Amino acid sequence: MLSTLKPRPADKILELMALYRDDPRDTKIDLGVGIYKNADGETPVMRAVKAAEKQLWETETTKKYTALSGDPAYGDAMKSLVLADSVDHARVGAIATPGGTGAIRQAFELAKLANPDVTVWTSNPTWPNHVSIIKFMGLKNESYAYFDEASCTVDFDAMMESLKGVKAGDLVLLHGCCHNPTGANLTLEQYGLVADLIIEKGATALVDIAYQGFGDGLEEDAAATRLLASKLPELLVAASCSKNFGIYRERTGCLMAMSETAEQTPVTQGTLNFLNRQNYSFPPDHGARLVTMILNDDVLKADWMAELEEVRLGMLGLRQQLADELKRLTNSDRFDFIAGHRGMFSRIGATPEEVMKIREDFGIYMVGDSRMNIAGLNSKTVPLLAEAVAKICK
Repeated sequence: MLSTLKPRPADKILELMALYRDDPRDTKIDLGVGIYKNADGETPVMRAVKAAEKQLWETETTKKYTALSGDPAYGDAMKSLVLADSVDHARVGAIATPGGTGAIRQAFELAKLANPDVTVWTSNPTWPNHVSIIKFMGLKNESYAYFDEASCTVDFDAMMESLKGVKAGDLVLLHGCCHNPTGANLTLEQYGLVADLIIEKGATALVDIAYQGFGDGLEEDAAATRLLASKLPELLVAASCSKNFGIYRERTGCLMAMSETAEQTPVTQGTLNFLNRQNYSFPPDHGARLVTMILNDDVLKADWMAELEEVRLGMLGLRQQLADELKRLTNSDRFDFIAGHRGMFSRIGATPEEVMKIREDFGIYMVGDSRMNIAGLNSKTVPLLAEAVAKICK
């Protein structure tokens, strides 16, 4: 049986990691991997997470299973964090998942159960794993226009024109904040117009919110998701705690499914539980428990929010520094959009050939579509990147 297997294409980001690791230059810079790093190039354990782990170690008495959905307290905490009071929580089912990726996969599984003929609509571009999972599952995929390469901003008119092709029963995947890979976000008004179109078409929205707190603030970054929840009859939300809690390796995610009525919730919740059982049975609990402890403890939550704000402002400072340095070197406002983007990523508009040249000449590694991880920079490496971009990107 195994002899019939064929080689699979290498993951481009993992391939880039290997190239970076093998580069002997001391001045090399990794802007490819989508993980937060501080000014020292480290991904530290957040203070509140450390404190919660200590408390857990001292008080935990068992490692028995929780429930197919995970600990219900975790689902409640995530509903409050992401949805707040935008919807009656009695309408929302929730399951713990292995990371945000697990939540995305379970959302696709749920959509497939509800409509075997579902088409999943994804932005062009989107996180590559969205499309990879869709194709692997044998689902139909359509892309909608999103990013204008010339201005490096959202082309909203083209987006709305594309979405006119959405059919009843389709799933429209939206990024809740900090769009990956572009960093360019819709305005709240635009989210509202998208919601109106989804209602008109009889489709369902899936929000991928992986960076809450990394953009404009913890509450501000949830505003679009809450607006959609307040307007739409149904909504799926895939949330990740990897970035904003810094617990990447704990694989802590949550899928929330908002039904049209509270009476429908038991069926929705039961289906979510069933999907967990089919995929991995009981979800991991350690990261979810830490998140629950932090969100339900005023002291821990305040410290977590303060550190998350430090992270957010640090990235905004790097964005502004890079935009200013590029303006100085190019004597143009061509790269001003970098300061206006939000989250860890930006697409700087370089061609694959220019990206390769930057890598070869300067040892700066970014994805071939010119997506760069702002959190891979620090105040000392920003001028090095600016010099490379100014020299290569004509």
